[in-house]
Amino acid sequence: MTSRIEQTKGSDGLGRRAVRGATVTIVGQLGRVLVQTLSVVILARLLSPSDYGLFAMVAAVAGIAEVFRDFGLSQAAVQAKTLSKEQRDLLFWINSAIGVVLALLVFGGAWVIAGFFRHPELVPLIQALSVVFFLNGVATQFRASLTRSLRFTALVVIDFVSTLAGLATAIGLAFAGFAVWALVFQLMVQSLVVLIASVAYCRWLPGLPRRGAEIRSFLRFGWNMVATQVITYVGNNADTVTIGVVFGAAPLGTYNRPYQLVMNIANQLRAPISNVAIPVLSRLQDAGYRYWEFARVGQLALGYTLVAALAVATGAAVPITDILLGHEWIDSAPILSMLSAAAIFQTLAYFGYWIYVSKGITKALFNFNLVGVAVKVVFLVVGAFWGVNGVAAGYLISTLLKWPLSLIWIARSVENVPIRVFVVGFLRMSALAGLGAGGAFLATLWTSHYGSWVQSIAALAMVVIVYVVALVVPSVRRDVGDLVSAASKLRRERA
Repeated sequence: MTSRIEQTKGSDGLGRRAVRGATVTIVGQLGRVLVQTLSVVILARLLSPSDYGLFAMVAAVAGIAEVFRDFGLSQAAVQAKTLSKEQRDLLFWINSAIGVVLALLVFGGAWVIAGFFRHPELVPLIQALSVVFFLNGVATQFRASLTRSLRFTALVVIDFVSTLAGLATAIGLAFAGFAVWALVFQLMVQSLVVLIASVAYCRWLPGLPRRGAEIRSFLRFGWNMVATQVITYVGNNADTVTIGVVFGAAPLGTYNRPYQLVMNIANQLRAPISNVAIPVLSRLQDAGYRYWEFARVGQLALGYTLVAALAVATGAAVPITDILLGHEWIDSAPILSMLSAAAIFQTLAYFGYWIYVSKGITKALFNFNLVGVAVKVVFLVVGAFWGVNGVAAGYLISTLLKWPLSLIWIARSVENVPIRVFVVGFLRMSALAGLGAGGAFLATLWTSHYGSWVQSIAALAMVVIVYVVALVVPSVRRDVGDLVSAASKLRRERA
């Protein structure tokens, strides 16, 4: 009889595992974000905008292979109600084979990519990075297995250690004068450490692929996911390609640093809740009210933590840019502000992605992303007429317009969606963030004679004051009460 890897033993204890997973991943992710912030702060002073621009070109074009390497099979393995050993083994070999093929294609296509950007020096950089696709392909199902088993501590340790190892490598090479190669080796070392650590933690070695392992449902799920991810990837990198082709490496570097600082860190801070929310919601997908309540509390958790921090960055972009990147990067401050505002809207709408994946409605996700990316590309291209800052403004406007589209597609694909609850929550928390950002900006003006550190501290204090004062509003008070109640309930279940 085919052995089965259990996905769940029922809902008993799920709350305990959720809060434990959330706690571990949030703490670990904060550590990882700290390391990544140090990476931006240190390397921005060692490398030039041109170095960052060249690396962004490589990552934007060659990186699409990373989407095909996964082929959506990691999420398929996590989302599946049952997963046999034979199925897991076969998925491992499929991901590994895809990684090998893509590594060879990227290596051979290096000249084409370099010609597209009119930078022949990109060829060796792209060829060196091709090995990353092989390493990540082999690691895919190991990480999926850890996620499926809710082994969040292992995942946190892997991510933190690999990020730290990559940073140490990049700093050493940057000091030694390796320029853009420091960034290339940072990514290579990070991928290698992820693979080694994932295998060590998983304690599973795949067997040879066997006939009879039914994986058509995984491939069908994966195909919808990879189609969606390709569209998403195009949308996420359209700004990079537009700036790189139209304006060149140095302006792209000026845009890329605040983008990395805001978007990558925002993604890392969203990841802890997402890493817990998707597997838990997958187990609750038939639980009715409990499912939607968990999603709503997740939206609140993001809205009253990460969104508040992004409000500070939106209003205090000038002193934050001066502190983190250095005064020579001060032209990036408007970009930092607009991208921070865009990240606020992305974060408040992020629960939609959890619903698409946990409910398995990947076709709907693809259709939404197809329209969303088209909207984004239009605004980016139009914004390019006003330079790099115009591209950032186009990014912001498109993000604001996309979130209602997501809810429309969810409502058309899933029954009994409490749309009004999520819409009202989005509007309330975005308005609160806007007030906080405005207060932060005023605080920087009032303290402009005291230097960037004082300005940043004043901006943070102002945002805190805005959120505290907002507690007089009954709906805000209810939101906070629901968060506290949910945390207390999960703590009791954990005990």
